[in-house]
Amino acid sequence: MRKAWSFLALFVCMVAIAIYTSSTAIEIIATTTGLLCVWLTAKEHIWSWPVGLVNVGCFFVMFWEAKLYADTMLQVFFFILSVYGWIIWLTKREGTKVRPTRKITLRLTFLLSIFLVVMTLLWGYVLQTYTDASIPYADAFIATLSLIAQYLLSSKVLENWLIWIAVDVLSVAMYAYKDLYAVAFLYLIFLFIAIAGYVGWKRALHMEDRRGFLCHNTEQA
Repeated sequence: MRKAWSFLALFVCMVAIAIYTSSTAIEIIATTTGLLCVWLTAKEHIWSWPVGLVNVGCFFVMFWEAKLYADTMLQVFFFILSVYGWIIWLTKREGTKVRPTRKITLRLTFLLSIFLVVMTLLWGYVLQTYTDASIPYADAFIATLSLIAQYLLSSKVLENWLIWIAVDVLSVAMYAYKDLYAVAFLYLIFLFIAIAGYVGWKRALHMEDRRGFLCHNTEQA
């Protein structure tokens, strides 16, 4: 019961922040669902995915109107990765509510680094050449970095939060530059939640590793 009241109080605060920082209905919905989605994700709650799908739809419309086309296209990828993440989190749960967290491998780090450079250059060039995007390469870089973070999040990889932290810092600056102050403020809150998410996931992973180590030693004894 206490958890239910705490969650209700948090949700009311989210709605208050959304109304205070937003000027349109879609911004209010985007802000509310965005905050709720990231908070649920940090708590490793499976409901983060359906809430995230609503959030993706809102941001698609908002970014299109702001002529941030890389971010607009990014929402399409986010939709696909959200469905993928929803499925992945519910598989190989090993008796837990969602799939256990794992760490990134050196091979995946190398491949994603190459993807980041190549995709940023190609996407930035396309935006600069064929659209009226205002900051094409910065938009493309943040969008690509976000895509990588979302893929790692969907795959339940701990380091997704470190990339989200970088994305949030860059996004605050970009959206403030584009006079999207409600979105900039939202990403500032995302930054703090991402930090908390990393700490929480890392602690949970450490406890899981320790539990596995103790079980292994018990079996050997």
